[in-house]
Amino acid sequence: MRSIWKGDLSFGLVNVPVKVYSATESHDRKSHQVDSNDGTRIRYRKVREGTDEEVEFSQIANAYESDTGQTVVLTKDDLAELPVQRSPEISITDFVPVDQVDPIYFDKPYYLEPASKSPKAYALMREALKDTDRLAIATFTLRNRTRLAALRVVGNVLTLQTLLWPDEVREAAFPSLDESPDLKPQELKMAASLIESMSADFDPSQYEDTYQNELSKLIEAKAEGTEAFTAPEKAEDEDDDSEVADLLAALRASVKNRTGSADDSDDSDGSEDSDSGKTPAKKTAAKKAPAKKAPAKKVAAKSTAAKKAPAKRKAG
Repeated sequence: MRSIWKGDLSFGLVNVPVKVYSATESHDRKSHQVDSNDGTRIRYRKVREGTDEEVEFSQIANAYESDTGQTVVLTKDDLAELPVQRSPEISITDFVPVDQVDPIYFDKPYYLEPASKSPKAYALMREALKDTDRLAIATFTLRNRTRLAALRVVGNVLTLQTLLWPDEVREAAFPSLDESPDLKPQELKMAASLIESMSADFDPSQYEDTYQNELSKLIEAKAEGTEAFTAPEKAEDEDDDSEVADLLAALRASVKNRTGSADDSDDSDGSEDSDSGKTPAKKTAAKKAPAKKAPAKKVAAKSTAAKKAPAKRKAG
């Protein structure tokens, strides 16, 4: 790996020299645009508006609009004069509990490597963060932009996770969530049972990018002039009502397929049905429903696939 930035991690009067490395890389297949008729490469040219005169990259600047509506052109040299550009520090401002920073703010991760002959200060910061279970909130400048970031420990490495600014995270204002649906106790119980039956430690090596795998298969098949995939059989049209299956029945079927049993015959189950006006006959029908209704079939299919593939779980 090649470092992309070098500076000091500073907190209080302590400076920790570090090198910054991008912690992620794309595994997508590389491609370029072509004319679909004959495969001729498509090229982009930067030209002056209204002419065919090409402009060199070094001569391109950015134009901004002032508060009064005036167009202001700023060159790379102009932007380099910003005071923040001259700061070589990752300045820590606070140490906050880990659970107070929601992952929705996470942007891009970077690894920090000790840049001094003695890694003692680096190790001290790493172990202190581990022991206190906190994140260090910091600001720094990278690639002409001020960044907000969280310093955290991943394995044995200090990792700088850039954060989105508050105004970059949209408010989740959905009218459909204004009213809460009436959830039955036995539905909550069965949902919890399903979650418990699917509980596991996270192992990213169990997952693979299904899209990239299928894309590679398609590319090789096209190169060989063969078919990569067989056309899927069209599913029979089912009545719309089958898509709105009883939620409790689907949950029962899911738990049963995971554990082999779906015992929820406690007092709350029976009392809830009697209060809501349901008869035992309807309840029995609900238990048989997974064999007939579409959602239960889908759940069963997923469960079977999970049992047959312990080595790899695919994530599209």
